[in-house]
Amino acid sequence: MMNSRSRKIATATAAAGACVLSLAVAAPASADGTAQEDGKASVSVFHGVPGLTVDVYANGKELLPDFKPGTLTEPQPLDPGTYDIEVFADGQGPDGDPAIQKSVDVPAGANATLAAHLDAQGTPTLTAFVNDTSMVPAGQSRLTVRHVAAAPAVDVRAGGKPVIQGLTNPNEKSLEVPAGTVSADVVLAGTDTVVIGPADLDLAEGANTVVYAWGSAEDKNLALKTQTISGMGSAPRGVDAGESGAMAADNESATVWLAWGTAGAVAVAGLLAARRRSTRSG
Repeated sequence: MMNSRSRKIATATAAAGACVLSLAVAAPASADGTAQEDGKASVSVFHGVPGLTVDVYANGKELLPDFKPGTLTEPQPLDPGTYDIEVFADGQGPDGDPAIQKSVDVPAGANATLAAHLDAQGTPTLTAFVNDTSMVPAGQSRLTVRHVAAAPAVDVRAGGKPVIQGLTNPNEKSLEVPAGTVSADVVLAGTDTVVIGPADLDLAEGANTVVYAWGSAEDKNLALKTQTISGMGSAPRGVDAGESGAMAADNESATVWLAWGTAGAVAVAGLLAARRRSTRSG
């Protein structure tokens, strides 16, 4: 008989082999009210599932070797179209059997970050976030917090005072604050129990600083990852990826990481679920 843990592994593995995700998100306007240049997509991918490194192939070419947890790719414009993707556990491609082999449709005009992460119960999942590139008032900065960790509801504090309360996975909240450097931490909702931080955040004028709380409370590897989107007073430019937290990793460049974000992240989910659960049961 299949117990609940085995059922969760089977469900995640089935998702890795069968689920197709497309970036069906609305194209946000830029600061001057226009859409993405030439209708191209601008997409980053955040690998927020601890414990597994992967190699990603698109149209038969290796695009993301040794893609590590904690990595946020730099965004690049991507032509709309269909991409054929194969995702392998690190070192097993291209002659082995891919964990996933899918065609992914990339729509025009998207400005987004795809996050492969754990849900509140610790099951790997994928969430697409639309990045807010609307105008920020003079002297102000936008702070966006995204809860993508296997953890309960949290409050985010700046200078010891709650600024975002009751945030649950996989949701986000944004607010506009004076530009400058603030000390932030994450606590269990309604308490003073710190689960991440404190960490200094440089909130630049006219920018959107996106903070990802990721990892697993049970496994005691919670961490922060930051992403800075600048140019809110004009057409958005590229995204600079910053980082903080115990498990932050160096950024790695990629050219067609959207393929990984929409389908490869699901492969990561299945592979990781099997590895994590089998290790615990052993």
